[in-house]
Amino acid sequence: MHEALRCLVGIAQREAFREEFASLATSGQVKPSSKLKSLRPFVDEGVLRVGGRLRNAAVPEDQKHPFVLPSKHPFTELVARYYHQKLLHAGPQLLISSLREKFWPLRARNLARRIVHSCINCFRCRPRATEQVMGDLPAERVSPTLPFLCTGVDLCGPVYYRLPDRKSKPVKAYVALFVCLSIKAVHIELVGDLSTNSFLAALRRFVARRGKPKLIECDNAQNFRGAVRELSELSKQFRSQQMQNTVTRSCAEDGIEFKFIPPRSPNFGGLWEAGIKSMKTHLKATLGNTILTAEQLTTLLAQIESSIAEPSLEDVPPNRLDKWQEVQEFLRRLWKRWTSEYLSGLQPRTKWTREKDNIVIGTLVLVKDDGLPPLKWRYGRVTHIFRGDDGNIRVVVVKTKDGEYRRAISKICVLPIDQPSPLVDRIFVSHHDRPTDECHNPCALGATTSKPRRWRFDGRRREGRMSNPLEGSLTRSQQQIKEGR
Repeated sequence: MHEALRCLVGIAQREAFREEFASLATSGQVKPSSKLKSLRPFVDEGVLRVGGRLRNAAVPEDQKHPFVLPSKHPFTELVARYYHQKLLHAGPQLLISSLREKFWPLRARNLARRIVHSCINCFRCRPRATEQVMGDLPAERVSPTLPFLCTGVDLCGPVYYRLPDRKSKPVKAYVALFVCLSIKAVHIELVGDLSTNSFLAALRRFVARRGKPKLIECDNAQNFRGAVRELSELSKQFRSQQMQNTVTRSCAEDGIEFKFIPPRSPNFGGLWEAGIKSMKTHLKATLGNTILTAEQLTTLLAQIESSIAEPSLEDVPPNRLDKWQEVQEFLRRLWKRWTSEYLSGLQPRTKWTREKDNIVIGTLVLVKDDGLPPLKWRYGRVTHIFRGDDGNIRVVVVKTKDGEYRRAISKICVLPIDQPSPLVDRIFVSHHDRPTDECHNPCALGATTSKPRRWRFDGRRREGRMSNPLEGSLTRSQQQIKEGR
C-alpha cells in the first residue's frame, strides 16, 4: 500500500514539477523562481518531500517531510476528497491540518475550500440561493400616471372584530391593501372572508372610490404560507386556479389586466410587501389584544390608510393666479418634485449589485421550501427559462419528482457539480431571446449532453460507504479511457 501511494505521488509530481526535478538533479536545489523555493524540497526514493525546518521536532517522519503535491492535479483532489469524507465532512481548516500530516499540497487553503464547497452533502446542509443583478424597474413604477391606474394588491390577516352584542364570539376577517405602483398611495379594505365573491366585492369598492385601474398585480399569496395556521386557507384560496381564473375573467370584463407574479417570490412585489409591513406596525401598536367592532375597525383602517403614505409637500406660495390656475400650478410642482426627488431615489440598487452567470437549461438544483429543513428540499432540473428585458434570467421552471413548478431563482440553489455549459444554452435559446419567451433545450432530456464525472455520482458515496480513492485509481482511469469517457 505504501509503495502504491509513493508511485502515485511520483507520477503526479513528475507531471507538475519537471523543472524542479531537473534542477535538483543538477544543482541540488530548485531555481529562485520556483514556487517550491520556500519549502526547500529534496528527492527521496524518486519523490519530492518538503525539507522545511522541523528536522528536530518530535513528530513522525511523514509530518516532518511530507509529500509535495501540485494544487490542481486530479490526484491531489482525490486525496483531499478522501480526507474530507474520512473526517466526516470536515471544514477547510481541519482538512488542511489533516492533509499536512502526510502531504503538502500547494495552495492548500484554496484546495480545501474548493473541496468543501463542491461537496453535495455539505452544500445541502448550508445551501446558498441563486442570485442575479437587480433588474430595472418596470414602466408602471417610473411613469407619472393617475393614482391607482397601476395597482398592486396583497392580503394579510386574520384580524378579529366583534358584533355589537357583547356576548358574541370574535369574527375573523382579513385586510386587502391596494398600493399605487407610481406614487405609493395606499387604499385599505376590510374583507369578510376568503371567498372569491368577497375579494371581488372589495375590488369593486376600491374601483368605486379610487377609479378603475388599468393593471392589477398580485403575489399569488405564497408569502402567507407557513406564517400562521389560519393563513393556510388564504394561501390555498389564492393559489387555486379556479379563483385566479374567476378574478381574471371578472377583471377582463371591466377592462382591467390582472397579473400574478411568480409563486414564492416576494421580492417581485416589494412595494405592497412594504405597505403590508407598515400597516401591521400601526395596527398592532394601536390594537394590542383589543377586539373592536366592525365599525371601529373600519375607522381605524381608514386612519392607518391616511397615515402610511401621507405626502410632505412644500407650501405653495400665494400668487395672483385664479383658483384653477393655482390647482394646475400645484399639480405641476407635485410631479416636478416626484421626478426630481422620488424618482431619483429609485436609481441605486440596494442589493444584488453584481451580475452573475445565468442559469442554463438542464441545471440540477435544490428547490427551497420554507416549511422544511434544507436536507429535505427536493432535487429538480431546470426545463424552461424566462429572460428579462436586460437578458438576465430571474424566473425558471423546475421539474421535480412531484411535477413542474415556476420559481424565482432566489428560491432555488444550484448544486456544486458539473453543469451544462452556457454555450449550450446560448445555441438553443438565442432565437427565443425575448423577455417572456419560454426556451426549451433538448439537451435537458440528456439526449446529447456528456456524462458527468463518475466520482461526482459514485453510488458508494450515496450509500454512505467510505472508499479510498488511492486504491485502484489507475485501474479506474484506464477503465474510463477504455469506455470512451
